[in-house]
Amino acid sequence: MNLIFSLLASLVLSMNMYTQVPYSTIEKSFEANDAKGIVTLGKSKLLINVLGKEDAYSQSQAKLILQDFMSKNQCSSFEFIFKGKESNNGSFAIANYKSRSDKFRVTMYFKKEQGSYKIESLTIERD
Repeated sequence: MNLIFSLLASLVLSMNMYTQVPYSTIEKSFEANDAKGIVTLGKSKLLINVLGKEDAYSQSQAKLILQDFMSKNQCSSFEFIFKGKESNNGSFAIANYKSRSDKFRVTMYFKKEQGSYKIESLTIERD
């Protein structure tokens, strides 16, 4: 009986981990200048605003937009400074992105879809 209870508890806890915003994966992707890693955590259409240029993009287009930004502003550090409360509707977060010569503020909104949080919009602006 204890074995069954332990297995059920493990299953519930592991399922709970998958319903959280993947902050550490996002941090690692930004620090590695990995636009693909970020975009794959997003919805099929993402609202991207990079330095005032805003539009809705497919994942492949969003990857190109982020790659262009990252090639011009290689990340030296990325750190979340605020993580909003996660709810059934979604969540948001604010981070600092530093390149060698500039500082940027990154704001992300997440939408919960099919049990996991997906990036719905991403804004990068000078700090």
